[in-house]
Amino acid sequence: MYIFKDADDPRRRLLIQGLTAGLFSATAPGSVLAQSLLGDRPGKLPPGRSIYRLSGQVSINNKTATLETFINPTDTIVTGKDSEIVFVVGGNAMILRSESRLELTGSKKDDAPAIISALRLLTGKVLSVSRNQPTTLRTPTATIGIRGTGWYMEADPELTYFCTCYGVTDVSAASDPTSKETVASSHHDRPLYITTGGQAGKNIQPAGFKNHTDQELMLIESLVGRTTPFIFPGNSYDAPRRSY
Repeated sequence: MYIFKDADDPRRRLLIQGLTAGLFSATAPGSVLAQSLLGDRPGKLPPGRSIYRLSGQVSINNKTATLETFINPTDTIVTGKDSEIVFVVGGNAMILRSESRLELTGSKKDDAPAIISALRLLTGKVLSVSRNQPTTLRTPTATIGIRGTGWYMEADPELTYFCTCYGVTDVSAASDPTSKETVASSHHDRPLYITTGGQAGKNIQPAGFKNHTDQELMLIESLVGRTTPFIFPGNSYDAPRRSY
């Protein structure tokens, strides 16, 4: 299980104030958090199963989740302190970290795969992969359009962190339509902070890489029968592709 500790309140407040004032540049250092290895490569989840792993307190639509719980594309998933869930809905696979609330919007027809058309992260942290599926992501401060990508996001009422791990995303500040960027990434190329209350056109700022790993991306891609666009040297699964 992976648990990430938020910065203390004074440091976080300075970060938000600095972003709002436009004080950060593309050369500003980002925080990097090394992770433990995930172990053996998993396989694709069998039909009828949604959850690969969970720990701690996890609820689906206000009911306690177990490994047998099936997740639909219209469900709300909540994790408690020191909790986590790794799950699949249709062609989407995700890791939802502790103290998160994720609301899914989508559809399921007959025997066709479930489709997630939108998701809303009110608070917390999520890593996700999908392919060839336009989806809208929302947080309190950001609206993001994806076209089938790998991405990582952290959200709270004042600040969103977003990394396009690979693929193309359209990022905009929820309170400022003039703050928008299209990011094309092959390997975590342009993480961003999206805030609110800053100067028009300046509510998106560069960020550093943090709190997710290539191994985790390989894990969740494997759960839906895919591989990441990048390859570890020697097809190794037990070491990062590069240092961040």
